[in-house]
Amino acid sequence: VQLQASGGGLVQTGDSLRLSCTPSGRIANGYAMGWFRQAPGKERELVASISNSGANTYYADSVKGRFTISKDGARHTMYLQMNNVQPEDAAVYYCTLGRIDPSQGMGSLRPTGDWGQGTQVTVSS
Repeated sequence: VQLQASGGGLVQTGDSLRLSCTPSGRIANGYAMGWFRQAPGKERELVASISNSGANTYYADSVKGRFTISKDGARHTMYLQMNNVQPEDAAVYYCTLGRIDPSQGMGSLRPTGDWGQGTQVTVSS
């Protein structure tokens, strides 16, 4: 299954943006989904993850209270609602499938497929 991220763009500090992740096919049970981001000169980091059922989520401390991850159960489309966007949120955002270590929780998402192109989020102050 290939994932296509979209919805990025240029926003001002404090604005909102919604990213979408569309899969090319059905997501098998046992896979979680998540959003990673990578800013220039920095390592790729997990921003948020969501279980296949949508019941469990994880957020990086830097985005808690501002970002919301969700899924459209019927289409397996995943979203990242970004509110009060800050300059430090500027990055290329990637969506991915992955596995969770149950003993470590949703923050342990390990991608299992290709990253794809990602979608660029640029923030002007």
